Amino acid sequence: MTTADPTATNIPEDAMRRLAEMKPGQATSLFTSDLSVNEFLLVREAGFRPLGLVLGSSIYHVGFQMGRWSKNQELDRLSQAMYHARELAMSRMEAEADVLGADGIVGVRLEIEFKEFGNDLAEFVAVGTAVKADEPGEWRNNTGKPFTSDLSGQDFWTLVQSGYAPLGMVMGTCVYHIAHQRFRQTMSNIGQNVEIPQFTEALYDARELAMSRMQAEAEQLHAEGIVGVQLLSLPHRWGGHTTEFFAIGTAVKPLRADHTIAKPQLVLPLTD
Repeated sequence: MTTADPTATNIPEDAMRRLAEMKPGQATSLFTSDLSVNEFLLVREAGFRPLGLVLGSSIYHVGFQMGRWSKNQELDRLSQAMYHARELAMSRMEAEADVLGADGIVGVRLEIEFKEFGNDLAEFVAVGTAVKADEPGEWRNNTGKPFTSDLSGQDFWTLVQSGYAPLGMVMGTCVYHIAHQRFRQTMSNIGQNVEIPQFTEALYDARELAMSRMQAEAEQLHAEGIVGVQLLSLPHRWGGHTTEFFAIGTAVKPLRADHTIAKPQLVLPLTD
């Protein structure tokens, strides 16, 4: 897949002024956050303080690609477009967190909205709360960027308390054309309980492609695993036989090489 152009992460002047006012140490600094009250308190309990809301946006023209009517196939041009647009939004959000000197971004939301003012124009938005650890540590990932996580405040607290650190949000996408059934096939299935093999194979293949790409991103971050995985089917505006399969989760690693999770002790009830 194509990665985002690092030169495309320039932050607008208005955003820079907003970020400057939120920098720690400023007399007028105050943080903004989309965390709920409970999430905010748990993130603080985990040893991180919010610095401010950070975001990245990309208005992207999603092109068109023909698929053979009777053939299951990935539409690689569309897969590349959806991946690149999300990467642009994510990299710009990370750039804002860098300006604040953040160690990471929690509660990240990655959203898509198709616009009415242009055919096939979509806005890709990444939003989250930049945070900094109370105690110095190696919280940034092996690419030197702040970690990103879409875990809830509760899950983030549990992860850190268990001795694990988030590395980054990892994702994989696949836009896939699902073959149409021929007329004879459609008629022969009327009133029958029967599997449609070509549909099964198409959905299975598309999901596997999305999952494998997400796992490849985690391997690049030297992660031990991926938690909170979501596997979504997003039809967008391509019609019933073309859909995007999108896999996303948070790559994690143990804070120490010798880390083990303590087993809970079994407490037996008292008996007379």
